[in-house]
Amino acid sequence: MAIASFLTRLPSALTASVRPSLGRLLLHTTMASSPKIYVAVVGVGLVGSEFINQLLTIRSSPFHLVSLTSTTRTLFNHAQPLSASWKSDLASSADRPDLAKLTQQLSALVSPTQKVALIDNTSSEDVAALYPTWLKAGISVVTPNKKAFSGDIALYEEIVAASASGGGKFLNEATVGAGLPVVGTLKDLVATGDKIVKIEGVFSGTMSYIFNEFSTGQPDGPAFSSVVKIARDKGYTEPHPADDLNGADVARKLTILSRIASSSSSSLPRLQSYAAVDTASLIPPALENISTGDEFLARLPEHDAHFASLRAEAAAAGAVLRFVGVVDAVNGRVRAALERYPTTHPFSTSLGGSDNIIMFHTERYGARPLIVQGAGAGAAVTAMGVLGDLLRLV
Repeated sequence: MAIASFLTRLPSALTASVRPSLGRLLLHTTMASSPKIYVAVVGVGLVGSEFINQLLTIRSSPFHLVSLTSTTRTLFNHAQPLSASWKSDLASSADRPDLAKLTQQLSALVSPTQKVALIDNTSSEDVAALYPTWLKAGISVVTPNKKAFSGDIALYEEIVAASASGGGKFLNEATVGAGLPVVGTLKDLVATGDKIVKIEGVFSGTMSYIFNEFSTGQPDGPAFSSVVKIARDKGYTEPHPADDLNGADVARKLTILSRIASSSSSSLPRLQSYAAVDTASLIPPALENISTGDEFLARLPEHDAHFASLRAEAAAAGAVLRFVGVVDAVNGRVRAALERYPTTHPFSTSLGGSDNIIMFHTERYGARPLIVQGAGAGAAVTAMGVLGDLLRLV
C-alpha cells in the first residue's frame, strides 16, 4: 500500500503531530527495504552540485551514486558509491566524457532487483537526444532539462513511447517551475479525468522580477532599462538579457504543459516545437541583432519611453503589466505575451521577487482555480524538484 494511502486510513484519533511522524517512519522503512537504485549524474554545475549534496544527505538511502560526468571529466565506480569527496574524486579522474560508454555501463546494472536512474542536469540537446536510448535500456531519466520535452515533437513522442513500452520512467517536474509541483499537478489532473479549461501563469522568474518592480499599478516608476540592468546584476537574467526578454523560456514551458494537457483536450494544437507557440517578444526590433549583453543594456534606454507608456496606460485602467503564458484549451491557443491584470488579481497581489504563479482552470476547479505559487528559479529549489522526482522511483 502506498504511504499516502496508508496514512489516509489511519484512525482519526491520531493527532496531526503523530501522522507526519508515521509518514517519515514509513518512508524511511520503504527506502531501507527497496531495491538498490544506481544513480548517474550528467552535469555537475550549480544545480548538479546542489542535487548531489542533497542526495548525499538522505540517510538509509537505497541510492548509490556511481557515476559523475562534467564537461571535461567522467567517473564511474559501481563497486564503491561516491560520497562527500565526490568533487575531488571527479577532479582526479583522467577519463573523458563518453556517453555511449556510460550507456553500456549503466545498462549492465539494470536487473529485476536493481534500478538505474540517470540525472541530466544539463541544458544540452545532445544529451536530451539520448533519452529514448536510455529508457529502452531500462534506465530512468530524471531531469530539469527542457529541451527534450519542448523541442521537436518527434523526440518527445519517442520518449513517451519508449517509457510506455516497459522501459525506464521519465520524470521532469523541474522543467517547469523548478521545485514547484506544476508538472505533477497537471499530470494528476489529467490522469484522474479532470478537463483542462485553461492554464495561465507567470512562468519566468526573470520576467516576474522585472515586472514586479516595473509595474506596481502606479503610472510612474523606475525606467524599464534600469530594472533589467538590476535584474542582470542580481543574476536573475541570462548574461544577455535578450535571451529572457524574447519569451522563449516561457514558450518552452508552455509547450511542455500543452503536450501533457492535450491528452484531455482535442482542441489544443499539436505543437511541433516551442517555436510554434504564439510568443510576443519584448525585444525592441532595433535591438534584435545586438550580439552582446552589455551593448544591449547600453541601448535599451532608447526604448524606455515605450515601456513607460505601456505602464501608464495599464495604471490608468487600474491594472499592472505581467508577462504571462496561457494554454487555452477552449480556444485551442497557446501564447506568451505581456498582458494587463487588475491590481486586485493574484498576479498583482501575490507575487514577490522572482516568484512563479500558475493557475489551473479546470472543470473541477471551476469557480476558484487551483493555484501553485512560490520560488520558480534557483539551484536549491531546482535540485529539490529533481530529487523529489528521483524519490518517486523508490
